[in-house]
Order: sequence, then C-alpha cells, then structure tokens
Amino acid sequence: MENILSKIAKLILIFLVATACRPEGKHLFILSGQSNMEGLIPEESFIPKVEAEFGAENVIVVKSAYGGQPIRRWFKDWKDPLEMGIQAQPDLYDTLLSKVNSAIIGQKIQTITLVWMQGERDAREGHADEYERSLVGLHGQLVEDLDFENINFVIGRLSDFDLENARYPHWTRIRDIQVQVAQSNGKFAWVDTDDLNDGLNRQGKEIQNDLHLSAQGYYILGERFAESAIHLIRSN
Repeated sequence: MENILSKIAKLILIFLVATACRPEGKHLFILSGQSNMEGLIPEESFIPKVEAEFGAENVIVVKSAYGGQPIRRWFKDWKDPLEMGIQAQPDLYDTLLSKVNSAIIGQKIQTITLVWMQGERDAREGHADEYERSLVGLHGQLVEDLDFENINFVIGRLSDFDLENARYPHWTRIRDIQVQVAQSNGKFAWVDTDDLNDGLNRQGKEIQNDLHLSAQGYYILGERFAESAIHLIRSN
C-alpha cells in the first residue's frame, strides 16, 4: 500500500513540476508576403491546424500581404544590386508591424513565427544578389522591432513556375536562396510549393505550373505552413 501511495505521490509531484515549468503566453503567427500569401485564406486550413495544436485561446494570427511586391517594401536596408537608383520603401513592413502591435496589446507572447511567401517580384526584376541579405535582414528586423529574440521563420519556396528562367530571370536563384537561408538556422524552415500550382484556381480555370496556386493548392499550403510552424515551436 505504501509503495502504491509513494508512486502516486511521485506522479503528482512530476505533474506539478511540469505544470509550473510550462511556458505561458500565446503563439503569434505573422503571415506576410506577396500574391501567393495574399491568396492564402488562413481560416481555411492554417488557423484550424494551429488552434487544434495549441488551443484557439492561445493563438494569434496576423496576415498582411500585397500582390506583386518586392522585398524592398519590407526590408529597410535593401540596396539596389543593379545600381539603378531604386530605393528601399518599407511601407508594407510598417503596415505589418502596426497590425502586429495592435493584435498583441495586453497579451503575453510565448512564441513568434514569421511565415513568408514572397520572391516572385525580385526574381522578375533580377534582384537575387540582394535577396539573401534581405531575407535574413527582414527576420532580424522583426526580432529587433518586436524585442523578441527567438522568432521562428517559415519560408515558402517559389514554385516550379519558371524553372527555365525564361520569364523571371532569377527564378531558380531565388528558390535556391530561400532553401539556403532556411537551412542556415535551426529556427528556420522552408515549405515546398511545386505541386500546388496545378488544377482549378479560385475562378474555376484550369492551370498548370502557374505563377499562382490552385484553390486546393492554397488550402494545402496553409496546412504545410502550419505543420512547419508547429514543428519549429515544438522542437525549439
């Protein structure tokens, strides 16, 4: 009898210690980028998945995306690699940061994950030489502005739309950079989109290897982003 009571007491103690050590606060997910992020509807698949994992009361999702935009609309220190006089114009970052700050007023934040789907415009303009620095710099910019050191970073890699670099001359270079950056840090990850741009788009039109994703593709992308984010949160 004493042995059983001793075991029960130990289990209770373990439970109390685990509960006491459990981090508190909400999980903030920041979704940003250009058209393929704009086309993602978080309520379809991303939010249900992260809420199922952490609880609806423990999740904050902020999305701020604008089609056709280069990374210089987010990264403050962007430099024109072609020296054509183009300047950084980080107004979209300012908008994003304002939305985030409004969403977290009075909230205790346990983790932050930036989910990024962008790069098509930079590939089209031939700005790959500046993209790696900008991508890493954007993450660092958010770390500094939110005063939160350990921000996870999930990067959606450009699809197989233009693997010949025929229309977007730096398409494959941007793809490679996205993977390279994702593999450079244990808190970073990348998501494949090569199989998501075939089928019916949201207008009911049949597409194949399109610049934008199919209706089902956006749904799956939301799931993949959520799964990747969850994995980073649970493993760090």
